[in-house]
Amino acid sequence: MKAYVFPGQGAQYVGMGQDLYENHPLAKELFEKANEILGFRITDLMFEGTDEDLKQTKVTQPAIFLHSVILAKTIEQSFSPEMVAGHSLGEFSALVAAGALSFEDGLKLVSQRAMAMQKACEMQPSTMAAIVGLEDSVVEEVCQSIDEIVVPANYNCPGQLVISGTFEGIDKACEILTEKGAKRALKLSVGGAFHSPLMEPARAELAESINNTAFNTPVCPVYQNVDAKPYTDPEKIKANLISQLTAPVKWTQTIHNMLADGADHFTEIGPGKVLQGLIKKIDRKVTTEGINKLQ
Repeated sequence: MKAYVFPGQGAQYVGMGQDLYENHPLAKELFEKANEILGFRITDLMFEGTDEDLKQTKVTQPAIFLHSVILAKTIEQSFSPEMVAGHSLGEFSALVAAGALSFEDGLKLVSQRAMAMQKACEMQPSTMAAIVGLEDSVVEEVCQSIDEIVVPANYNCPGQLVISGTFEGIDKACEILTEKGAKRALKLSVGGAFHSPLMEPARAELAESINNTAFNTPVCPVYQNVDAKPYTDPEKIKANLISQLTAPVKWTQTIHNMLADGADHFTEIGPGKVLQGLIKKIDRKVTTEGINKLQ
């Protein structure tokens, strides 16, 4: 079975999507529509901006979403997913690609999500760290033992768990996890503690927008981050999408479930190769490929 996966924040690069814009009329039309919806020329920042421009949350999230979704729309003839999933922000790309959300509504929600997350980060300075080389249960136990907000945020693959929380909580966790044998406990250069209780103000803000947006039944099951299970019911998809901001991304569990349900070929659509790498670490035997430019 064919599974398509969509990347999240961190996969961006300068020049992303430019070949699509220049060589495909539908892509150009959608990019221009995006400039209009966002109220600034995101295409200028994507094609000719600096790494710093692209790192701004209000730019990064819509840019990755646009690259992924417009790619899926330009390969429509060969795009026949039997299941889809996206990592964090990528879940919105997956929902649009599978027809659960319109392009316009998906972009508006992603833009609102980015702004709401930015605001939450400014309210409470916080960060994330990648923990490599320990069992998930050890990381979970250490997070629980700390008298600060610090939680598992991204279950990326076996032996790689990203934690999220206050600066003090993350520092303390990194120290203890290093003592317990972590190969690496590396603080990430991110704006704040994504997928943690510190994103509650953003979750509350986004909930209203999601509830007021029309969702359709997708063409195939969408495996959602919150519990790694497949969904086609629009109301359940909405509820899971709202919970996603403060809950961990269960990527390892998602891929295991997709494999158990018959996935034997994963295609990553959008910038970078991060998800292909993670999937290979979850199951070396599975076939993976990436599409990041016009075919």
